[in-house]
Amino acid sequence: MDWLQTNITLIIWLLVILAVFLLGYYLKVKAKKYNHVDWGSCKLNFVDGLCRAYCVKFHRLKLEKFDLPKSGGAILVSNHVSGVDPLLLIAACDRPIRFMIAKEEYERFGLNWLFKGAGCIPVDRTGRADIAFRQSKRALDKGEIIALFPHGKIHLDDVKPYRVKAGIKRLAQLTQKPIVVARITGVRGQGSVFKPLFMRSHTEVIRFPNISYQYFEHDDSLQELGELLLGHRQELSKLAPLD
Repeated sequence: MDWLQTNITLIIWLLVILAVFLLGYYLKVKAKKYNHVDWGSCKLNFVDGLCRAYCVKFHRLKLEKFDLPKSGGAILVSNHVSGVDPLLLIAACDRPIRFMIAKEEYERFGLNWLFKGAGCIPVDRTGRADIAFRQSKRALDKGEIIALFPHGKIHLDDVKPYRVKAGIKRLAQLTQKPIVVARITGVRGQGSVFKPLFMRSHTEVIRFPNISYQYFEHDDSLQELGELLLGHRQELSKLAPLD
């Protein structure tokens, strides 16, 4: 008993080290199990595996067939209801995807290394967005997938205006790449960046038929696409989507 009292601090530290080791081993096993996309580095593949495990187990992501084009560049667009949305899109896709994100988010302390490593493209919304568009075009021409939330920020289904920003039209016409359209549903705590990360959900990423850059030749294309992403219509009426 005297020995235990004398060495209690040491015992506590040994237990903490053991717990950290076991947690690290558990996360490594889970990451390896769920990672099936090569991001080009062991560190990013580990994060990818954790992301997929988190979305499937905690947010109970319903995994339907959501294959991106097997090769070549494409633009992925989705509604944006919470801070968990990028993780859900990553978990639903079978290729690495690069997000266009606001510069202030890209530079967020503690996360910049992750955004940079994942190839995110910072968008300067104060007037120098051309740099981001040129970076995105180069990535698309190299055959990569660029993802963005065309409403520009978190935008709930019942909030007007439904129209998406013109940036998606510009990028589509500039690159002439196919556009993959998705809608995220089932997230709890919508409207918040951080709260949904800790609220268990039943989520789904719904895939719509691909559309061509030519879709944006119609005057009301941005309105219709916004309505589709927000659940106010079931399909686009102005141009037959491409498979």
